[in-house]
Amino acid sequence: MQKSIFTRYLSITMAIVVLSFIMLGSVMMLFFSQYWRNEKQELLTQNAKSIADLSSVFLSKTGEGSYELQTNVLKGFINTFSTSIDADIFITDLEGNILLGNYPNSKLNAPQTVPKQTVAQAAKGMYESRNTFGGLYQSAFYIIGVPMYADGGALCVGAVFATTSSATVNAFQREAIQMFLVAAAAALGVTFCVVGAFAYRLVKPLRQMSAAARSFGGGDFSVRVPVTSADELGQLALSFNNMANSLSNSEGTRRSFIANVSHELKTPMTTIAGFIDGILDGTIPKEQEDKYLHIVSDEVKRLSRLVKSMLDLSRIDSGELKLRPIHFDITQTVVTTLLTFEQSIDEKEIEIRGLEDAAPQMVWGDQDLLHQVVYNLIENAVKFTNQGGYISVQISDGIDRTTVVIENSGQGIAPEELPMIFERFYKTDKSRSRDKNGMGLGLYIVRTILKFHGGDISVSSAVGKFCRFEFYIPKPQEAPKLKDTGSFKLKDTGSFKVKETGFRSKPKDKKEPKQETERSNKDDG
Repeated sequence: MQKSIFTRYLSITMAIVVLSFIMLGSVMMLFFSQYWRNEKQELLTQNAKSIADLSSVFLSKTGEGSYELQTNVLKGFINTFSTSIDADIFITDLEGNILLGNYPNSKLNAPQTVPKQTVAQAAKGMYESRNTFGGLYQSAFYIIGVPMYADGGALCVGAVFATTSSATVNAFQREAIQMFLVAAAAALGVTFCVVGAFAYRLVKPLRQMSAAARSFGGGDFSVRVPVTSADELGQLALSFNNMANSLSNSEGTRRSFIANVSHELKTPMTTIAGFIDGILDGTIPKEQEDKYLHIVSDEVKRLSRLVKSMLDLSRIDSGELKLRPIHFDITQTVVTTLLTFEQSIDEKEIEIRGLEDAAPQMVWGDQDLLHQVVYNLIENAVKFTNQGGYISVQISDGIDRTTVVIENSGQGIAPEELPMIFERFYKTDKSRSRDKNGMGLGLYIVRTILKFHGGDISVSSAVGKFCRFEFYIPKPQEAPKLKDTGSFKLKDTGSFKVKETGFRSKPKDKKEPKQETERSNKDDG
């Protein structure tokens, strides 16, 4: 079974801690053992020398080169020394014969001799070893031997040995190990709890993200991960929630788009099929066929616009949208587009402002794509302008850009909806409740086209008053020199005359009744 991050983290951490304790314990045991040996060696050496010095006082000369030890007085001192340091003490002559001794550490039963070679080594100045002392002991003992002098240190007459069992070292080591193990077990327990709690807290956001991701896979985008810290995990949780919000919005947009597309396709197709079936089976009278065929034509155009928007969107997503820039007159594009909506402008009695002073303005860009930008903006302006309202157009030339402003009166757009109107498939019901034909793709395509040209678009609105779109087209540094392309003149528009009072009005040099002017304009259209 695959281990979780929590299990692996906890296992690795505890393994490192245990290994650290083992290394620390080994070093400590080695240090303590060495320290104990040095201390024991120093204690035995000091006491052996003290007894050797004391013994020289109790030596009496019995002949030339021979001495006798007064053991009766010295015995009490030796017993006291050996008992206080828990060591066996031997006083020997140079032949290895034991002159006096006390054995509280080993409980020896009156030994008589010690190895002569050992005495010889001690008589040279110092003897130190770990052995059975010539078979006197069943196990190894620490043995320290020092010389015993007579005549004020002029003559070595014997040796003093102090021995202690190595079992005391082992006992010390066992006690130290037991203490260390108890402390290590307590430390490991505390470490396990602390590391476990920390690891659980560390992994908990990841588990929550994993559960949330599984929910996302099942189509539920409502799950969010709590952000409980400001560290890397907190930032990851915050980014994860932002991603979830984006996915949720995308999913909502996708569902809304599918629903809208289904509705937009179903409605005209149902209308077209119903009217055509009515004509074919005779339900619709002959004299009304033209009327319903016009309705069918409008619905077909509506389907065509929808398909075109979808194709444009597909080209944008696939990166197939290519620019074919030329020099053209953006003012002419605006006026031509307004003429396209002349009938709707007349029906709503919309006043057109700003064209009375408009002059030809050359730009460098894809004429077809920028025409689509102007068309979409003017279509929205006409669609949402109130009865008897106005549409204002301003075209200005700057140092590095050409700016076009299209403003219309009407209900406007709510402030909270302004940041979203350029998003794909976005379509609000509050400020665009009369938008029955749109799919929420027009403004997204508009901004994308302008971005491809290096420009951009912005929107401002006052609810119940106006809505203003402003876009600009940059002037490229190395674009060909602008030249006159024979653009139109406003006085030659034919279908309407422009002045500050409205889109359709009489010329300044004629005074005709309003009804005749309107009839003339309709005839010209």
